[in-house]
Amino acid sequence: MDDLLEAADTTFESTEDTWLQLNVEQLLLDLSSPEVNRRMIAARAFSEIRERRAVHDLVCLLQDRCPLVRVSAAYALGRNPCAQAVEPLIGALRQDWNGYVRKGIVWALGNCCDNRAFGPLVEALITDIPAVRLWAASALGQLGDPLAFNALVEALRSDELGVVRSNCAWALGKLEDMRAVPSLIEALEDVDLGVRQDAREALDTLGYREEIFDAGDTLL
Repeated sequence: MDDLLEAADTTFESTEDTWLQLNVEQLLLDLSSPEVNRRMIAARAFSEIRERRAVHDLVCLLQDRCPLVRVSAAYALGRNPCAQAVEPLIGALRQDWNGYVRKGIVWALGNCCDNRAFGPLVEALITDIPAVRLWAASALGQLGDPLAFNALVEALRSDELGVVRSNCAWALGKLEDMRAVPSLIEALEDVDLGVRQDAREALDTLGYREEIFDAGDTLL
């Protein structure tokens, strides 16, 4: 099942035009189909199709017995962000046992750009598995809430994975808070090239250009 979830998770990283050729009215009906495969395919389709009428059923699918359906519904809600989905997404983030599903939920919450998600996203950044932490960092950047500053700085300095630290650097740039400059300059010495790149870009976003390329390695 984990292999299937990983494969399904990857499909959401690129656009699949084939979904757009499907009958939207049939897909809406399939969201509530008794057949698990039809529910999954329909939910995956709405990760590429914007359709407000799908939101109610997609929210319901966050509680589906099949994790493949739940992760598909999460990404679909990220594609169709709306205020009514935020609380169900937060509830699912706190309750779902599957990391791939939580990753999709965090991505969806970032796209919703609703400050109700702030606390749960900070908690995910601190406590969850790596795949969830890296998207929680990005989602906090998308929210743009300055209260995320301390959590992002702490994760930038201490998270064991470079990809998480890298997303924290990116998110700090999105906050547009000059207090991040010292931590980002420190990140220019990170052992991970991706962290150094994102720290440079964040400093540039913040308008801090004073010899920043003298610190750390030269970009390839």
